Formats: sequence, C-alpha cells, structure tokens
Amino acid sequence: METTEENKPRVVVIDSLESWESYVTQASNQNSPIVVHFTASWCMPSVAMNPFFEELALIYPDALFLTVDVDEVKEVAKRFDVKAMPTFVVLKDGAPLEKVVGANPEEIKKRIDTFVHSIRDSLA
Repeated sequence: METTEENKPRVVVIDSLESWESYVTQASNQNSPIVVHFTASWCMPSVAMNPFFEELALIYPDALFLTVDVDEVKEVAKRFDVKAMPTFVVLKDGAPLEKVVGANPEEIKKRIDTFVHSIRDSLA
C-alpha cells in the first residue's frame, strides 16, 4: 500500500548546523541510524553518487539519509574530519560508526546493510 509519505524525497539536504542538530537529535530519539553523504557541488564523483544515495534511501526506509555540502555547512564536515569528497558516514546516536571515503557504491551499500541489520537484530 503506497502512501504519500513514500513518494516524498528520502534524502534530506542539510543547509545549516541547526538543521543538522535537529535531524540528528530526532533520529537518535527514534533509535534510527543516520547515513550522511558529505559532498561538494564542484566534485563530480560526489555529484555522480547522488542518484545512488537516493536509491539507498528507498532501500533502507528505517534510516535517515542526509546530504551535507561541505562548503555550505563547514562545521559539520569539520566535526567528522571530512577531507575528501564524497565521504559517507553511518551514525548511531550521533556518533560515527562507519566511514567510507570515495565513490565506492558496493562498499557503501555493504556497510549500510551490515549496520542496519545489526540494529534490527538488536531490537528483535
């Protein structure tokens, strides 16, 4: 059964430190994992990963998917020591558990898959 909720974009674009804090707090309160794509508009490998990241958000509806432009929200990128784009970070309760640097779709999916399944198993 499809709902309008399923039709809205699953990836949230973070545009400020305040929106970052708000989404991370909300996800932590709901015990929801967070997957972050650190990107830059000038980085072609990063931009090329956007459709893949959106696809992942549909595959893993229990996780919150955030995109952070490192030039627009420098504080968040600095907090996670992001030095290259794209960088993907998986968070639980606001703390980083996994980090993948580079456009490596297979590795990113594998890390997310393992992480999401471990959370589901711990809740069961």
